[in-house]
Amino acid sequence: MKRSIVLASILTAILAATAPAADIGGTWKGTADFGGQSIERTFVFKVDGNKLTGETTSELLGKSTIEDGKIDGDNISFTITADFQGNSLKMTYKGKISGDTIKLTVDLGQEMGQTIDWTLKRT
Repeated sequence: MKRSIVLASILTAILAATAPAADIGGTWKGTADFGGQSIERTFVFKVDGNKLTGETTSELLGKSTIEDGKIDGDNISFTITADFQGNSLKMTYKGKISGDTIKLTVDLGQEMGQTIDWTLKRT
């Protein structure tokens, strides 16, 4: 009996570790509050296994390439480097996928010292 419980536990752990990446490939539109103003950003995600690539565009920061992207089950993370008023700004995004919604928090780096919460919807 104990042996079957141990084997079931090991199998469950293996299956959890190899959970397939969520299928988020395609275009997503996001909104966030930044200093009391609503801002928008479009994300075009490409997924290859657990690797995430693509690009993102906003009126404020223009187009940026998604780098270091990973999907682990329903968790997502990536970085972008944007041009903000002539300065290079590296931003780190982390979040959770839930169906056709992604909730992201972006760390604007030490220069800005703040985070922004985004809600993305599949288009």
